[in-house]
Amino acid sequence: MGKDYLAHSMNAISEVDLLKTHLQLVAKRAADYAGIFGASTEAYLAGLLHDLGKYGDNFQRRLLGELRGIDHWSIGAWVALKRYQALGIASALSIQGHHIGLRRASKDALRNLSPDKLESSLPMGLTLSDPDAEHLLERMGNDDLTLPEQEQIVDSIYNHSDVTKASSMLDIRMLFSTLVDADFIETEAHFKANRPGSRTYREKGLPLNPDLLITHLLEYLDGLSEKSTASSAVREMRSDLLEACLDAAENSPGLFTLTAPTGAGKTLSMLAFAIKHASHNNLNRIIMVIPYLSIIEQTASEYRKALASAVNSEAMERFVLEHHSLAGTRIEGRRDSLKDSEVAQESLYKERLLAENWDAPIIVTTSVQFLESLFSNRPSSCRKLHRMANSMILFDEVQTLPVGLAIPTLATLSHLSNRYFSSIVFSTATQPAFSHLDTHIRKHCACGWKPREIVPESLNLYERARRTEITWPQDANMTVSWRELAVELADESCSQVLCIVNLKRHALSLYRELSDVGAMDVFHLSTNMCPLHRQEVLHEVRTRLEGGKPCRLVSTQCVEAGVDVDFPIVYRALGPLDAVAQAAGRCNRNGLSETGKIKTFIPESMGQKRIYPDDAYRQATGITRILLAKYGSHELDINSSRFFEEYYRELYDIARPEQRKKGLIGSIELRDFEGVAKNYHIIERSAINILVPYDNRRFQELAEEVRDAGLNGRWMMKARPHTIGLFRPRADDSIRSYIEPVPLKEGHYSNEWFLYLFNEHYSPETGLNPPQEMECFIA
Repeated sequence: MGKDYLAHSMNAISEVDLLKTHLQLVAKRAADYAGIFGASTEAYLAGLLHDLGKYGDNFQRRLLGELRGIDHWSIGAWVALKRYQALGIASALSIQGHHIGLRRASKDALRNLSPDKLESSLPMGLTLSDPDAEHLLERMGNDDLTLPEQEQIVDSIYNHSDVTKASSMLDIRMLFSTLVDADFIETEAHFKANRPGSRTYREKGLPLNPDLLITHLLEYLDGLSEKSTASSAVREMRSDLLEACLDAAENSPGLFTLTAPTGAGKTLSMLAFAIKHASHNNLNRIIMVIPYLSIIEQTASEYRKALASAVNSEAMERFVLEHHSLAGTRIEGRRDSLKDSEVAQESLYKERLLAENWDAPIIVTTSVQFLESLFSNRPSSCRKLHRMANSMILFDEVQTLPVGLAIPTLATLSHLSNRYFSSIVFSTATQPAFSHLDTHIRKHCACGWKPREIVPESLNLYERARRTEITWPQDANMTVSWRELAVELADESCSQVLCIVNLKRHALSLYRELSDVGAMDVFHLSTNMCPLHRQEVLHEVRTRLEGGKPCRLVSTQCVEAGVDVDFPIVYRALGPLDAVAQAAGRCNRNGLSETGKIKTFIPESMGQKRIYPDDAYRQATGITRILLAKYGSHELDINSSRFFEEYYRELYDIARPEQRKKGLIGSIELRDFEGVAKNYHIIERSAINILVPYDNRRFQELAEEVRDAGLNGRWMMKARPHTIGLFRPRADDSIRSYIEPVPLKEGHYSNEWFLYLFNEHYSPETGLNPPQEMECFIA
């Protein structure tokens, strides 16, 4: 009788996990995941070999606590490569990376997987479990596990000779995802076992069931239209957009754009397209990608309301699943609908499990989460990628995609659609001219970027949505001081007015000037205010607008995208053309006035070094100036698509995205997964979280709790509504003297979470305002 080799130590009920059982279960699960895109055999192979090194005596001794630092994965990667040659590369890289992350697919890196080279070059002081691959395979065979024949892998998911390297790297990540997720699930099932002789699996995600959803959604939209207070013209425009989305949903999967003016009802019309398209093409899930945390919960809430009649209320949190840094803050608001806090925490725990691998029918996530995962090399980030196959993926406000990342991002998304049977929609009121980059994109993905527009030109939506008149500065020297602007805004004719500026310190300066000139009913909005603070300000603003009461709101760009406010007059500091158009979407949004007024202005710089958030914003504002000089203030029209086409073409010609991000492009050329992950960031500068004393009682409770117990996930969820983000301070930034790092465990402190120590620095009107101006403020 042969020896029993173990994959893991004993679980809570004192049962071991046999290696042969673990390998077989992981292989079958990975093959099942990969079946949707035709890579079952490769995934099965990766599953069988991923822990081959655990057959080594060194690893078995490690389970007994006799050894540490054992590499049990590299030998399996070498077997995949040696036995299957080019057909085994994707499996080999997946196996190698399932603990340490994907490495590099260069020929030299692959040759270094051979045991004789590995023993002298293993990272982190690791030791091979056993360098003799044949010895390990013999033990595996004695457990009745058989590797696939080479001819069974007819064609690999990965083509090493493919010159379009961004797309070929996605192929490896997708196979990697199936292996990593299968390994996580099966390992968890062993350690969660609660009955002898069985494994305890997490609850599966719910099915999408789009045929049922579309019926209920359309009923909800009918009711919404009947109750709408918008003008008949606006209601008719929204109805026409919905019909266009439903008609286009019968297309085959692919790339789409949805270009419609602000206020046309894109959010729910896009959902209707997604559900009907999923029904027509048998897609498995819908993934909604949103750039701003400030509107992500609002969107998820809107989806839940729209689908409430189709989905049981207790199942809704698992049906529309949020995955972002604010996920979980709803727990305080929904306890009344659950039996008690223990049930609430159990519900939250299930959500977290499903969010790890996106096992849910509708996912609402951020651009950072989605796109950085798509370019990641880490197991925890990549394990959800296989869920993107055969899915409907919706991107809202796509104009926010950084220009420098556009080409590799579009190439990878195009390949995701073409090879993995997913549909991708880019939605915005100001559609970037990404097709202008098609030639450059084809160098990274053979199918390029040629999306289909969902909204037919014959609907003439932008002309029908013309609810505002815009006034541009007459020339570039026509600047205005904050005091002059404040006097203008304080006038009785501006009793309901929104003014959007480019920087937080500009918003603060204008707010203070308004106070100095005696303006009444003035409000301030920026991300120096924690989410709970911003929500309460917006609630008061909306109440005043609906009640016809005076309301003057000074805001940064955080109000521009997805925030449903409707002012008769909007002032906007000169900025990128798409930002001006987004600001206009907050003016006469529901068509209740004959014409809303937009006034753009150039604020006096007063010798300030920085008058825009970053170089990309400055460059885009420069294009607006060029168009203004070319066409004049009477002709430049934010309701005309031709100006946006020209705006983006000029922007790409000047910004030259094909020449940006050389570190990222260089890593893609080398197929260096670690280098790509290091260089791909939606937000360039890392940020930290600061718990601020907006609600002083709650701040003290949270501060005391974390000082006593240390940082944990439950505390972070409770803290999020009371937290603001700052760029990571430099060593000499004065804010370091105002913050205290949150403890992790005895003697260790977080470098991500901090407590703000001075209550007097947090204003109930304007948020966090330390005595000195901070370079670490996110503009």
